[in-house]
Amino acid sequence: MAYAVYTTETFDKEVEEFEQDKRERVNKLFPKLRDNPYTGDQVRFKFFREKRIDEKRVYFLVYDDIKIVLFVGTSDKKDQQKTINHISQHFVDFRKYAEKLAN
Repeated sequence: MAYAVYTTETFDKEVEEFEQDKRERVNKLFPKLRDNPYTGDQVRFKFFREKRIDEKRVYFLVYDDIKIVLFVGTSDKKDQQKTINHISQHFVDFRKYAEKLAN
């Protein structure tokens, strides 16, 4: 079964600020992740992933039990650790949001 791919409002706002070619590359990730959600590099946990797009990074969470990939944030190299820490601190909130989307 394919995964559903969703984004958060924060993610959408951050991607809007990307250059057009980078936005297109982000959008091309969505269909790829439906069939293979474990693309990209693992960040701390198997379900927490990142994909690099030039100097930018996009972060997503994979929920196998509800078959959802949730894009939650972006960063560049200089604020990468801050972004990873923020996402890690809000795993429970992201999980609740994904569960609402699944219903």
